[in-house]
Amino acid sequence: MSDILLSHAYFIAEDPREQGIMKPYPPLGLLYVSSHLKAKGFAVDLFDGTFKSMPDYENHLWTTRPPVTGLYCTLMSKPHVLKMIQLCKAAGSRVILGGPEPPPYALEYLRSGADVVVHGEGELALQELIPHLKRFGAAGLNSIDGISFLDEDGRLVQTPPRAQIINLSQQPWPDREAIDMDRYLDVWKTHHGSSSVSLITSRGCPYTCAWCSHSVFGETHRRRQPWEVAEEVAWLQNKYAPDRLWYADDVFTIHRGWLLEFAGELKKRGLKIPFECISRADRLDDALIAALREMGCFRLWIGAESGSQKILDAMRRRTTIEDVRLKTRSLQNNGIQVGMFVMLGYEGEQCSDIEATVDHLKKSAPDVFLSTVAYPIKGTRYYEAVSSKILSNLSWSARTDRDLKISGRRSKRFYAHATRWMDNEVNFHKLLTRNSLNLPRMLKLLANAKRGRLGMWWTRNETEEDPSQGAGGRGWPSRERAEAAW
Repeated sequence: MSDILLSHAYFIAEDPREQGIMKPYPPLGLLYVSSHLKAKGFAVDLFDGTFKSMPDYENHLWTTRPPVTGLYCTLMSKPHVLKMIQLCKAAGSRVILGGPEPPPYALEYLRSGADVVVHGEGELALQELIPHLKRFGAAGLNSIDGISFLDEDGRLVQTPPRAQIINLSQQPWPDREAIDMDRYLDVWKTHHGSSSVSLITSRGCPYTCAWCSHSVFGETHRRRQPWEVAEEVAWLQNKYAPDRLWYADDVFTIHRGWLLEFAGELKKRGLKIPFECISRADRLDDALIAALREMGCFRLWIGAESGSQKILDAMRRRTTIEDVRLKTRSLQNNGIQVGMFVMLGYEGEQCSDIEATVDHLKKSAPDVFLSTVAYPIKGTRYYEAVSSKILSNLSWSARTDRDLKISGRRSKRFYAHATRWMDNEVNFHKLLTRNSLNLPRMLKLLANAKRGRLGMWWTRNETEEDPSQGAGGRGWPSRERAEAAW
């Protein structure tokens, strides 16, 4: 029997949206926990549900009957985690929750059946929790740092924070051999023509973006040694021969000296595997961009977020629009594609700010951009700032933070129209500036952009409290009517 069963709640088979994307990566956090516990002598069973189903998980539980289960939980996997907790309890297993989602809602998760919520990194906490639960059960948990639990009277107890792992290079690499890595590679190859493997070189981000959660690593930044990461890259190349890599760090180029040294270590080993990563414009310069090109970077993602400096400052992004445009041009001039993340609906945003964002995307001309509408994640500064205006007609167990509404903000329909306008307007402009002769596509983009713009006008007075009130309070309740008018 294992000492612990580690699992996550990401099932592609139960997520139509993910089935349309098909870019799965292994759960690195769980794999790090697995390798750490195995190195300390624990018997670890790991159930990777990515290509399986909830019934598969239930069958595995009843077959193995683990004394303790550890579940990794994110905002989007919460509904599945709540079901898995009940399955674990029915099978007689104690449940430990970790990941970014549970800490801010520790009381709710514990009342839903979990025995312990881990705050921060999981390795050291589980190393202490597993033998404690085996010997003492739920008694004496207040002696373990970095966790929450319910006392005998059902009151929430949160122990002092646990010290973080300082020397990441002394940690074993992720336990990739515990899962079906070939399946991940094959799915990528089948759907995208090339295989991809993920890795991380650091933990944490010291930046203060108001909407970003820091519930696992805090606002720290710790890096592995460049030579040690290069050794992992060499091992990945020999073991899996991936066509590309994904460096999953929050800000890959945050430390200039480290990146240049890492580039040298890769070159020393003759390694040049195409990769993509995320960074910030202010953490790039000509030397770093040249190094990225030589290392094999084919795409770098920037959190542009908004084309309004007012909104960027409200987000505490500590960056400027001009710098984003400058670094985008420099990256593209060096043959590196640029991806951008854009966020609409942040507190204080007006139509003029959305227009500025569209203008910013036209002028920056990223190769690809992805957008979302801001939502308050509990535990973030953004959540604290709007907490008195948060609305929800759903119970906690039936919703995620993505379902929260903010009193006074424009409606969901308004932002659907705004997103439609932005996507089509920017892509139309891209074809126009490139002198594209694809007239049918250009006309379609232009028509959709106009529909989106008109939809914004019709829903400009809708708020999240009262979505029935359209332009001038006249109650145009549907997108179809607005489009028909257009």
